[in-house]
Amino acid sequence: MTFAHPLYLLLLLALPVLAWLKGKRGRQPAFLYSSVQLVKGIIGITRSSAGAMLLRLRWLALAIFIFALAQPRLTLSETRVTASGIDIVVALDMSGSMAAEDDGFELNGQPASRFAIAKDVLKKFINKRPNDRLGLVIFATHAFVVVPPTLDHDFLAANLERLDIGMEGFDDHSTAIGSALTASLNRLRDLKSKSKIVILMTDGENNSGKVPPLTAAEAAQALGIKVYTIGVGTRGEARIPVTDGWGRKRYQKIPVDVDEETLTKIANMTGAKYYRADTSETLKRIYADIDRLEKTDAEVKKYTEYNELFPWVILPGLFVLLLEIILNHTIWRRLP
Repeated sequence: MTFAHPLYLLLLLALPVLAWLKGKRGRQPAFLYSSVQLVKGIIGITRSSAGAMLLRLRWLALAIFIFALAQPRLTLSETRVTASGIDIVVALDMSGSMAAEDDGFELNGQPASRFAIAKDVLKKFINKRPNDRLGLVIFATHAFVVVPPTLDHDFLAANLERLDIGMEGFDDHSTAIGSALTASLNRLRDLKSKSKIVILMTDGENNSGKVPPLTAAEAAQALGIKVYTIGVGTRGEARIPVTDGWGRKRYQKIPVDVDEETLTKIANMTGAKYYRADTSETLKRIYADIDRLEKTDAEVKKYTEYNELFPWVILPGLFVLLLEIILNHTIWRRLP
């Protein structure tokens, strides 16, 4: 509930002061006596409870009228946001090598895998783009559409959260970059948008799938879809955690084979950029840069409906005032 004129409510603070002043001054006497000795027998009589009740009713009615004067009302608001016109599909590598824990990758001060960092940064990126349609494609040996472009970011975040390295079909080191890009393009090609973007993030080179990455990039170029590519991981070797026969966690070193040349060509062909993320902070800056580059205004329409409560407040006030008047002229009538 809100008030159209809330300042009128300050008058309620004056009521106790007025009541105190009225009580201190008292009412004009009905009879004048030359000496108080003439009414000595009744000078100890206190004010009747009926008179006090009538006075309370009068103050209550006045308080209700002041409340009504402030014009209370129920506010029903509705905000409609039109999509910004930017559609984004994130193609996220889920091959086994994404479980590697590079020296510069930390989450909450603890060592974390490439995939864990990628998920964390992606969730924050989603939160920053409330007016964009966002979709998610994951890939390893094959590409799989997790969520098509949608404004339901809660649904997208929930599906992103359940993903992890080692899921069935995503437990090897195969990387189908061309297939992932093709699946992303298929989800964007028929959408009417101001701008269409793919963010492709991988830590390997294309060694699976039937579509060559550069062929998919040519299709993206023809469709006018920008493809930002991100190579994940440090150069040289990376540590992958493995569990031995005793259930102990150990690390196995593997070479890092990010095909930077192909990823750079894909980005350049589509008018985008290639980035290398070798630490968690670098990856955050990359997404911040993409967020800055791909911005547009969204149309916001806000509707406000007021349900006025003035009649429902003024009626009780009139009832209390009428009751005070009736009682004052009937059973609690004063003399003279």
